[in-house]
Amino acid sequence: MVANSSVAKVLLVAGTHGNERNAPWLHSYWQQHPGELQKQGLEVVSLIGNPAAYLQNKRYVNRDLNRSFSSNLLDDPENQELELLRARELLAMHGPKGSAPAQVVIDVHSTTAAMGSCLVIYGDREADLAIAAACQGALGLPVYLHGFDAKQNGFMIQAWPCGVVLEVGPVPQGVICPKICKQTRIGINTLLDVLTSARAGKLNLPKFLNVHRHLCSLEIPKDVGGNPLACLHPDRLKGDWQEIKTGDPLFLDAAGKVEYFKSSQTEPVYTVFSNEAAYQEKNIALSLTCREKIRVTENWAPALRALLQG
Repeated sequence: MVANSSVAKVLLVAGTHGNERNAPWLHSYWQQHPGELQKQGLEVVSLIGNPAAYLQNKRYVNRDLNRSFSSNLLDDPENQELELLRARELLAMHGPKGSAPAQVVIDVHSTTAAMGSCLVIYGDREADLAIAAACQGALGLPVYLHGFDAKQNGFMIQAWPCGVVLEVGPVPQGVICPKICKQTRIGINTLLDVLTSARAGKLNLPKFLNVHRHLCSLEIPKDVGGNPLACLHPDRLKGDWQEIKTGDPLFLDAAGKVEYFKSSQTEPVYTVFSNEAAYQEKNIALSLTCREKIRVTENWAPALRALLQG
């Protein structure tokens, strides 16, 4: 089926992780009141990313759906894990070669970390950068630019021509919070307004996009049996997007002994996703970023417009 060129299809995914309940709660409302999502020139399709995990209030059943979109996993016919089946199903329906292809994906998440809300993009695709630049001005949110990381790959939005993650928090897993729902709703509507303006050729971008570019993740200290030897120091739990310097407290063990941070970078580094509950199983204590000011080029807005116009 050829995409309808009169509209741009946008895939809005809630519940990629089944224990993140706020976006799915909004999804249920939008099923009854679809008009809120519909913007001129856009056809917005909202769905639950991982219905099986959502029903169980679990992050996932077999594997993390948001790490299941790498080609080596998708192309392995012997791997029939539930989340891989769902990833293939989503691509068959709304992927670039699907029966009803979407041009843009908005993947909505929540975080337990004291980092507030942010936008996340992967790599340096011009259309993604255009969305981030426009929304940064409209929402005032930090932008986390996640590049290559051998331990973190196969993200959903990387399988589509254009995509952005809206991360809202902090909120505990499994909890619906009115403040988080309100922030999520504002973020989604702003993203859709940006796409509407971009498709109409009316997108105004700033001169620069400020990002926190991913550097690496720090592991939780563990013994040979895999048991944590320490937790993050209380100073690391006061909020993210803050600089961490050599000599700053990093970890604290049960006896009160402090392990101090030592930077391997020449430039200042900043923390994100500190003590994120979902990352404990991945042995990630926090991630480090550097601040970067990217000059907006004249290609960004046309790249996004061309994609939305098919």
